[in-house]
Amino acid sequence: MPPHIVVVGGGVMGSAAAWHLAARGRQVTLYEQFPPGHDRGSSHGSSRIFRLAYPDPFYVALAVRALPQWRRLEERTGRRLLELTGAVDHGPAEATEALRQALTAAGRPVETLTPGQVAERWPGLRADTTVLFHPEAGRLHADDAVTAFQTAAREHGASVRHGIKVTRLTVRGERVEVVTEGAETVVADAAVVAAGGWAPGRLSGLVTGVPALRVTQEQPAHFPAANPLDWPSFIHHAGAGLPPGSGVYGLGSVDGVKAGFHGIGPVVDPDHRDRTVDARALGELRAYAERWLPGVDHTAPAAVTCLYTTTPDHDFVIDRQGPLTVLAGFSGHGFKFAPAIGELAADLVDGVPGPARFALGPPRAA
Repeated sequence: MPPHIVVVGGGVMGSAAAWHLAARGRQVTLYEQFPPGHDRGSSHGSSRIFRLAYPDPFYVALAVRALPQWRRLEERTGRRLLELTGAVDHGPAEATEALRQALTAAGRPVETLTPGQVAERWPGLRADTTVLFHPEAGRLHADDAVTAFQTAAREHGASVRHGIKVTRLTVRGERVEVVTEGAETVVADAAVVAAGGWAPGRLSGLVTGVPALRVTQEQPAHFPAANPLDWPSFIHHAGAGLPPGSGVYGLGSVDGVKAGFHGIGPVVDPDHRDRTVDARALGELRAYAERWLPGVDHTAPAAVTCLYTTTPDHDFVIDRQGPLTVLAGFSGHGFKFAPAIGELAADLVDGVPGPARFALGPPRAA
């Protein structure tokens, strides 16, 4: 009988882990507390940015690792998930130069542009100071990606159970006892905890060395635009035309051009947030769009809210203690890495150490 692995949380990370584990022949049960296609967590919607461009070679390599796995998932499920439209990074020279150096060192294609060249190529986008274009970037369809991971996991024999909340996890020696809201009790050989915004409560008292996880409600919006699917993804780095701490991301989607400030929302309880639109933040986003996104209708944003769960240094948590593997702290920039993170989770369950950088508590020796 193969080992039984329970996955707690059916967002993109838990679903990716379930796929990899099931593909390795493990008996997998995934529990997700909400119905399929819900919008309560951090993995919903029509768009997420995919990009290789990071100033840190570690993250470049992780994104490079994820890229062919997205394509493998597409082939497995027959779903088109990733569209490579390219990405425009613009802002102060130190930001774009750091990206250029990291991508060049990794052997990935990059192109330096002027703001005028950006306006000529993408009339709807205005660029600030210095510009880097990298073609291996674009958009992922978030809802379809989660569905694809779960479909692929099921095809390998996983049980994906929606609408079932795990209320208690208890380590019993080398095994894990899982209790659901309906009083179902399962004893598994191991568990992967990928609870998103619910991670702080779920992990409290269960594992040690978890960094402070900050759960916030963010306020992006979709702006009407002609041919939004033709837009590149874009990052406007703070420090030149933007004040410090106010970076903006954006990309085209079936819902319009999505744009948002990165990680500035208020701290919330995921079970009790009211999703009220932050009028001040939305007003600032409209003002940004009026100045920097001439190709959108800045007067008609469709506001959405979402959860971020971040660590103090914005690195992830991917580690194992006993029979528990923890995946946490991905919001804001983790979605693109999901298939690679699912693979790292499966490795941890199988006893293969993960990256020391993502360890619980003090970093292990590399």
